[in-house]
Amino acid sequence: MKIILDAMGGDNAPAEILKGAAAATAAWPDVEILAVGDAEKIAACVKENAIEMKNIEIVNATEVIEMCDEPARAVRSKKDSSMVVGLRMLAEGKGDAFVSAGSTGALHVGASLIVRTVKGVKRPALATVIPGKTPFLLLDCGANVECRASMLEAFGVMGSVYMNKVMGLEQPRVALVNNGAEESKGTPVYVEAHQLLKHNKAIHFVGNIEPRDIPAGAADVVVADGFTGNVVLKLTEGLAKYFGSKLKEMFKKSLGTKVGYLLLKGGVADFKKSMDADEYGGAPLLGTRRPVIKAHGSSNARAIQNAIRQAKACVENDLCGVMAESLANLADTEAGN
Repeated sequence: MKIILDAMGGDNAPAEILKGAAAATAAWPDVEILAVGDAEKIAACVKENAIEMKNIEIVNATEVIEMCDEPARAVRSKKDSSMVVGLRMLAEGKGDAFVSAGSTGALHVGASLIVRTVKGVKRPALATVIPGKTPFLLLDCGANVECRASMLEAFGVMGSVYMNKVMGLEQPRVALVNNGAEESKGTPVYVEAHQLLKHNKAIHFVGNIEPRDIPAGAADVVVADGFTGNVVLKLTEGLAKYFGSKLKEMFKKSLGTKVGYLLLKGGVADFKKSMDADEYGGAPLLGTRRPVIKAHGSSNARAIQNAIRQAKACVENDLCGVMAESLANLADTEAGN
């Protein structure tokens, strides 16, 4: 299996990216990494950090898409950037999946234009697994700010397939973010989307879900437009950091609380791990013809390794193939209208 890796994307590139690649190839000997980026800079980084490059091949690319670049313009003008070269390799079948911690906007544009989407998907959705009472998949997380009802229905199908094939859930529960549980709640787009999801026999739709119920494990797939999804994601991240800092502050308050921490140390460690985004590695762009994984811009080596693990699971479970099959009926229905 060949995973194409954007070695120059992200705040900690290329060192943490390459360290994550080395950890991945050590953990999974059947994985070969094609690290795309400036060959001279990569070679210098490898030497400086004594990184083991077994099963890692360097593919030279002279340009880098910066976080501040306008996405569409950057994809079209920086044709020799690590991201564009990597996506082109994926589209040409030179690798099985692509992982990048670079610009989210550029990756979304590049994946849409170069890798293309499966039939029935207008634009890929950015999805991420978020900790809760049970982990759930939130999509879209910001790629598509405005969505039609048919797009939200497609998100529900794609999210259900992902949670089944990658996370191993037999019958994922799909819910639509809204300001009330009633079918009549929300904007006209959301009212229409509710009906489409409700009558889609390919998924297990459980209705609308209010944001307060999302962390309680009421759904496995949470559907929203990119604006709403991004607000839910950022608020969840902020609350997790806040509770973590307050917990730390509480345990440091006195000798008694410090003793209490020692008694609860194992449980606290498990809680911190369950809330750690690095454990999940990245957010898949669902709807592309081949697996594309977006790692966080500040990803460390562990997060990159887990993003590669996620890409590996997508390939092994033929995620894109199964998703294309599941979406075929939606495309045919839309064409008939």
